[in-house]
Formats: sequence, C-alpha cells, structure tokens
Amino acid sequence: MKAGECLIIRRGNLVERVNESDDFHVDVVYVTPEFIEVSTPHSNYGMKGSMALFNDPILHLNPEQQKVCALDFDYIKRRLALTTHNFHRDAMINAIQCMIIDFFDFHASLYGNEKITSQYADLMERFLALLERGDFRKNRDIGYYADKLCVTTKYLSEVCKKVSGFPANYWINRYTVLDISRQLRDKNTVLDISRQLRDKKRSFTELTDLYGFSSPSYFSRYVQKYLGASPTDFRE
Repeated sequence: MKAGECLIIRRGNLVERVNESDDFHVDVVYVTPEFIEVSTPHSNYGMKGSMALFNDPILHLNPEQQKVCALDFDYIKRRLALTTHNFHRDAMINAIQCMIIDFFDFHASLYGNEKITSQYADLMERFLALLERGDFRKNRDIGYYADKLCVTTKYLSEVCKKVSGFPANYWINRYTVLDISRQLRDKNTVLDISRQLRDKKRSFTELTDLYGFSSPSYFSRYVQKYLGASPTDFRE
C-alpha cells in the first residue's frame, strides 16, 4: 500500500502479518457490518464492488479521488464528534453512505460501470453465502452449488462471470485457497478443530479430512498447484 491509496477490508476478511514502514501513516474508519448494512444505498453495484475488493482490497486512487476520500474521512470524524446532535445516528448513516457512494464511484471509474440485474445480484449473493459459511471445505464441485441454488451449472458460472469477471469455479477455489493458506500459516491453529495439533504431519492429515480431500497426497498437490509450494514449504 502506497501513499494516497485506500485499503478496504470487507466483512470476513482478516489482515495478517502487516509490516509498516518507518514513515507509515494511515487514517482508519472502522464500521460494524450492521452499520454498513443500514448505510449502504440500494444498488446492485455493491455486489460487483465487493467481489473486486475480495481479489484486490486496495483502490489505487488518482489525485482527485484522493481529495474526495480525504473529505469523506474528515466529514465522518467531524460528524462523529457531534455526540449531542439530536439525530446523531442518522447523521452518521448519511456520512457513511456518502463514503460508500464515493467508493462505488472510484471503483466504477477504475473498473467500469456495467449494470447488474437484481436477479444476477441475488444469485451471486446466495452463492457467496454458501461459500462464506464454509461449504467449500467439503464441496468444491460447482454442481453442488448449482443444485443448492436451483440453477444449472452453466447458468451459475455465466452469472458469476457477468457479475465478477470470473466463473464460479474460480470463487470456489479462491475461498478454499485463502482458507488453507491461513491454516498453514499457524501450525497450532485450525479453524474447525478445537484442540491444538501435536505435529505437522498430523496437522496435514487433519487438514486433508477438514477439506474433504481423498488423501494427503491429493491435498498436497492441490496446495502445490494453487499456492505454488508444498504444504511443508508453505508453512515454513
């Protein structure tokens, strides 16, 4: 992240192993998911924007966009300080909504403003909800998701490509790879296993079971393909 850029971390994402330079300075606005929900304007564009942020959470703003973003942050801070305002919550909703609308505009300027139908946005949202709850750990076949959503595999993939620029299989693997990489970074922590693992060999076996791979060797090949290293090398 460089000067003038904006990092947007969506719900469910974690920032890990952040190393700042000596001259690093950043303004942070944290908004709860509940407040984001009431502040987000009704627009199908939000779905397209969130998918792009999943892949690259940094908006590379031009000088004019940087000025607008700075004004948004300053307005939010000034509104936040007016705690005696009789309509403080409504004023904050308005301030956050202005920021979100500007983020939509930034993204549309950078990546294009192609319209998305409500039908497409709804299907994509339901597909992502299945991935967010962790279905990818046992199901990486697009047919599973198509059946759950009562559509054909071809239609699901076409909608994903239309909304996000990538087919459905891409997002299934994307969620899987990110989850596995987080697991491998800490050999003592596994998301869905309550006890600590005693050694690396056993942890790879546990991960093989957790993600529904038929064998540790298949799990290893999957990690090698998508992370560019064996599980052991990636962890070390």
